[in-house]
Formats: sequence, C-alpha cells, structure tokens
Amino acid sequence: METTASPELKSRPAGERWAFLLLGAALAVIALALFLGWEKSPLSGRLQADKHVENKVRNELDRRFRDGVALLQAKHYDQALTAFHRVIQLSPEMPEAYVNAGFALLGMGQYKAAADFFDSATTLRPNQMNAYYGLGAALQEMGDKQGALQAMETYLHRSPPDDPFRRKAESATWELREELAKERPPVKADQVPHRRNKGGEGKP
Repeated sequence: METTASPELKSRPAGERWAFLLLGAALAVIALALFLGWEKSPLSGRLQADKHVENKVRNELDRRFRDGVALLQAKHYDQALTAFHRVIQLSPEMPEAYVNAGFALLGMGQYKAAADFFDSATTLRPNQMNAYYGLGAALQEMGDKQGALQAMETYLHRSPPDDPFRRKAESATWELREELAKERPPVKADQVPHRRNKGGEGKP
C-alpha cells in the first residue's frame, strides 16, 4: 500500500516539510524512550556504549600509570617505559607520563631520548618542575654542562623548598659551576688591567 503525504504537508515549501518530518522523528524517539524507558531506548544504548568505552580507557590509563610508577621505583626501567608509552598513547597531553618515561630512559642510560621526553613535558606544562631536574641530569650525562646548569638553575628557581630533588639539584649545580670555572681559559697577564698608583701612573 502506497503512503502519501497529506495535502497540507505537500503544500508547504520543501525546507519546511523536511523540518516538519525531522521534528516528527524526534518526537517519535522521545515518545519511544518514554514508553520503553530511557535505558531501553536507542539513544540511551549509544550513550551507554560511549560511556563504557570512556570508562574503560580511563581505567586502563590509571592502571598503566600506577604500574609504571611502581616499576620505576623498583628500577625495572624497561617495563616502566613500556607502561608509560601506553599511557602516552591513551593520553598524549599528560606531562607526568613524559617525565616518568624520561626517568625510565635515564635509568637505562639512554640520555638523549630521556632529554627529549623531559623537554616534551616542559612544552606541555612549563611548570613541570621535576622535568627540569631530569633534563639537567640527562644533559649532564651527555656532557652538555652549560645546558645542564641552566636546567638545574631553572628547577631551583621555580621549585618549592621541600621538593624531593632539591638537594641533589643544589649539589649538581655546585659541581657544574666548579667544572665550568675550571674549563674557562686562564686570563693572560697582558689582559689584566694595570693598577694605577696614587700619582696616576700605571705600574708595569
């Protein structure tokens, strides 16, 4: 049996007819939801599925991050790195994951890669203090003493007095300054300005 639109609907412009049909479909869905109950309606099923996926991702993210921290503390650096790589896949803008991956790489002796991860963390969050400490430690191991000193000084300047890395950073900063001072070329005698005596004449 062929169904046709009512004469009144046919007489309306095409845009109005579509709007009327869409409104009717929306009302039908709402009526179905009220009749069957929201939990059994099609819209509810889709939203519940999306929410289930979101909760599943969040739960995996939390679990992987906790596992990574525990593995890092136990010095199982390669396994910790795997955990934090997964965290970054799930949450690419989480600076803490980059920092912890950097510390895992630092423990594995992969200093360049560690520095890259610490640098990414500071890009995502400029006030990620432990990233500056980690970056300083990685650069120091790479022989970039000036860069390491700058990173450590940034950390000391911004971190609170009770930060757990502060003492190590202060020690590293002192050591780096001493090493850089020793590496500076000695000042030649002819570069030292002559002292002037009371009469204003320079002494040889």
